[in-house]
Amino acid sequence: MEINEYQKLAMVTLNKKLDKKEVLTNSVMGLCGESGEACDLVKKHLFHGHELDRDALIKELGDVAWYLAEAATALDIELSEVFERNIEKLKKRYPEGFSEERSINRTES
Repeated sequence: MEINEYQKLAMVTLNKKLDKKEVLTNSVMGLCGESGEACDLVKKHLFHGHELDRDALIKELGDVAWYLAEAATALDIELSEVFERNIEKLKKRYPEGFSEERSINRTES
């Protein structure tokens, strides 16, 4: 599935009663909440002796994707633009791929 197709299909379930400001607020709050749920699954696996529930983690990551699509929609951009801008940032930050040296001595430009 193409990422912009995902955004279009996912946003069919967007609450149409919300204005742009509410959509943006809902999206960033949702990202925090769903990321926290994903984090909790991994925490339980690493520190509480639980088996990693891959299916539950995949579902939480899907919820993160939904809220990311909602945030992009609130900004009137396609998800592909978010991804493209991120890759450009990463290329500048790590032109040869990740390195501890560049990470430790990173300067934002």
